[in-house]
Amino acid sequence: MKKITLLTFILSAFSLSSYAQEGMTTQDYNKFSIDLGLGVAKASTPVSENIPFYTVMEDLAFELGARYMLNDKFGFKVSGLYFESTNAAVNGPERNTEIFRANLEGVANLGNLLGFREFTQRFNLLFHAGAGITNIGLPANAAAANQSETNLNFMGGITPQIKLSDRFAINVDLSVIGTLDQNLTLDGFNNGQTQNFDGMIATATAGLSIYFGDHERHADWVDNSPKKLFGDRVAELENELAQIQRDLQDTDKDGVADYLDREPNTTSGVAVNTKGESIDRNQNGIPDELEQSLEKMYVTKEYAEETYYAAGVEGVKPDANDDLINVYFRFDSTQPEYYSLDAINQIVKYMRAHPDAEAVLTGYADQIGNTEYNRKLSEDRAKKVYDIVIATGIDASRLSYKGGGVDSSVDKDSEEARQIVRRVSFELK
Repeated sequence: MKKITLLTFILSAFSLSSYAQEGMTTQDYNKFSIDLGLGVAKASTPVSENIPFYTVMEDLAFELGARYMLNDKFGFKVSGLYFESTNAAVNGPERNTEIFRANLEGVANLGNLLGFREFTQRFNLLFHAGAGITNIGLPANAAAANQSETNLNFMGGITPQIKLSDRFAINVDLSVIGTLDQNLTLDGFNNGQTQNFDGMIATATAGLSIYFGDHERHADWVDNSPKKLFGDRVAELENELAQIQRDLQDTDKDGVADYLDREPNTTSGVAVNTKGESIDRNQNGIPDELEQSLEKMYVTKEYAEETYYAAGVEGVKPDANDDLINVYFRFDSTQPEYYSLDAINQIVKYMRAHPDAEAVLTGYADQIGNTEYNRKLSEDRAKKVYDIVIATGIDASRLSYKGGGVDSSVDKDSEEARQIVRRVSFELK
């Protein structure tokens, strides 16, 4: 049983690890670069036996390379180097031997392999090694004048880098080249010695790496370490979670999340469909629930005459005409406050009880805003109440509406007082 449990745990851990790695997206990067270098070189061997001879580490060398990275850790490059080796036998004439090499090498990005990106974004280190050819051309004043030969070589070196920008970096290259089976010596004689490496050249150059490609960074500087990718993935998931939390908010409290809500400002308390839209089956612009709340109050004329007169229906007309029955609105809105439906209901009941009664609806706005805008707003408010009353079954010929514009009878600086004048009043005839 313990073995099964342990095996299950190991398989689960492996699955989670695989899932995490698949979920992390590596950063794209550029792969191609041109490497330029200028520096010094020294060809130290071979020389003829028993002939005192010297070379100096001051010969000017030119280096050019093209590099392609297969990934952010390994790649290859083709490069060439040229210099003239200044050398002389003791008490002899100075000779300038031309030396050229061309090599194909593998490249290892030690910076990414050793985790440099965890502590620096400016310094990097490359290692390169490979094989190629070396050509040696002797000068006219050598013992073997104007002769040349080409040999197989092996080389290796390191290249520290300092990043200047995403497109440029300073490089310093230190390399050693060994040639096989070299017959000509630097002083122009045949080499009678037998060695694994008959020739040895050391170079030190400094120059510029130029990066090409459509992406932001080159493979030399990209950080695709598991730690970095994991951190990026965590940040991405946190952003996604925050977005989900924002989407799931329900601003108008209608039970439908904002990201699904096609009607984000639904009247409070009104039933909605799965898209957050007020249910309006007859498509008259008035939510069915508002209509239903009024329809529950519908009565016959006989019942009204027998019941509502005694209950105070006759008091509706004087109250309305004395501006005691009003429908109120929110700031800059034509949607009646939910509690104002009772005022509409009183008017409807009165007009049902009195088939010959007529009503004039007058809308008002507070003093905030443009006068012409407020005049239009007051008329729209009256029209909204007009539509609701008609929806209850009152004939449109018995109703009229108009905009009364701004009601300046209250203190403009009092928010509560302004609430009172944002209204529609009734005049019953």
